[in-house]
Amino acid sequence: MKNTAFKFSTSLRVRNYEVDWQGIVHNANYLIYLEVGRLEYLQHIGMEVNMHSIQNDAKVVLVRNEINYKSPAVFHQQLTIHTRIARIGNTSFIFEGIIEDAETGIVIAEGKAYHVWLDPKTNTAIRVPEHFRQQVKNFEEEKVKIL
Repeated sequence: MKNTAFKFSTSLRVRNYEVDWQGIVHNANYLIYLEVGRLEYLQHIGMEVNMHSIQNDAKVVLVRNEINYKSPAVFHQQLTIHTRIARIGNTSFIFEGIIEDAETGIVIAEGKAYHVWLDPKTNTAIRVPEHFRQQVKNFEEEKVKIL
């Protein structure tokens, strides 16, 4: 099922080691699923992502995660992760993500991740670069709020 608020989606299947003693996906794994969506999104819009930076010119750090669990996921379930950048501020940006059952569209979890752009030498917040703002705007169009 396609969530129309999101222009990008990726999928994955729940693996056996992600399931806890209750037979459902352990709560920490949903954060990993949302991270998979964020990395795939950045690559999809043309950003170079490596272990140290985005576009080799800065350090981006996660400063806050919010997650709402709606329905449990289980072993071997196919999931769709919808991802978007919803807002770009002066020094930060917000990813939103929704994890759905790929077959039924039932929402499994919803999350927001707040990131801050840092100078790699001083670790102080800097303005989100124009090239990043523009690439997100080109992809998201009116769906992103840019300050």
